[in-house]
This record gives sequence, structure tokens and C-alpha cells, in this order.
Amino acid sequence: MYTVNLLTNAVEHHQALAYLIIFFGLIFEGEIVIISVGILSHLGALNFWFSLLFIILGAFSKTFVFYALGEFLYKTFNHHNIFKYIQKRVYSILPRFKIKPFWSIFVSKFIMGVNYLVVIFCGYEKIEYKQFLKAEISSTIIWAPALLSLGYFFGYTALHISREIWKFTLVIIVLFIIFIFFDKLVSWLYELSEEFYGDKQ
Repeated sequence: MYTVNLLTNAVEHHQALAYLIIFFGLIFEGEIVIISVGILSHLGALNFWFSLLFIILGAFSKTFVFYALGEFLYKTFNHHNIFKYIQKRVYSILPRFKIKPFWSIFVSKFIMGVNYLVVIFCGYEKIEYKQFLKAEISSTIIWAPALLSLGYFFGYTALHISREIWKFTLVIIVLFIIFIFFDKLVSWLYELSEEFYGDKQ
């Protein structure tokens, strides 16, 4: 019977690669990477604080890269249909983006699959860089430790149920599904509140 020790030993023997994956993973994906790192931290395969450092570095790198990408795309494809889609997507979730860009950027960090579009859109719309960075940095300081701690809790919960790797993995998958459902529910409720608030003004 294979236990979680198999996974722990595999990661421990390739820690340098693991931290590199964390850094680059944060540029292209956020929530799943961080929660997975939290799980591995609970198992003892990765150091919690060292992992948090690489997560923050990766998240900040994504901030700079995608904002610059937005600026580049504006100069090159400023009337392309893709930006009509991005604009429509951003305004559908964050209808008061133009009125309160700081708050919209901040909140987007906590909605799965939205922050990337928002960061690109900020570069495209040339949102004031200082305001943009302030919103991204302040949200990342909360977002990264919170998700890492959530992953730590997932690891604790799954390990408490079973050390067998297949059962452990199944519990983790179920917890991930619950997290995604909760995130989508909160996102939907936020959209409704934004629309209601906007209609009242």
C-alpha cells in the first residue's frame, strides 16, 4: 500500500525544482499552485515560509509581466476583438472598475480566473501604475498567506482521514471542488451586489 510518504520523499529529493515550479507556476496559475504548496508544506516536503517567499515573488512577477503585456497589446492590437471580450468580461464582474479601479483590482485577486484578465486590462487601459501596484501588492499580501494556510488545512484534513495516497488524493480533490464552488458562489454574490449598488446610484 502506497502512503503519502511516497509523495513527500519525491518532493523532498527535488526541492530546488519544486521551488522553481512554484515561482513560474504563480506567473501562469495561482490558486491551485498555492493550495498544493500548502498541502506539501503540511506533509513536511516543503518549508512553509520559504514557499511563501517564492509564491510572493512569482505573484509579483506575474503582476509586472501581465501589465507590460497589456501595454504591448494595446500598442500592437488596440482594436482587436479579443480586447472587446476582455473588457466585457472585466466589466461584467467588476462593473465599477472605472469608478473604483483600486478596489476592483484588489477584489479581482480573490476571484479565480479574473485577476489575469484584470492585470492585462490595466496595462491596456493604462491605469495609473502606482495605484495599480498598490492594489496588487496589498491584495497579494493577504491572498498568498491565506491560500497557503488553506492548503495547509487541506493537507491536515486529508492526512487525518487517511495516509494512503489514493484516499488522501481523493479527499484533496473533494476539498478543491468545494473551494472552487465556494469561490464561484462568492464571485456571483459579489457581481450581484455590484450590479445592485450600481443601479442604486
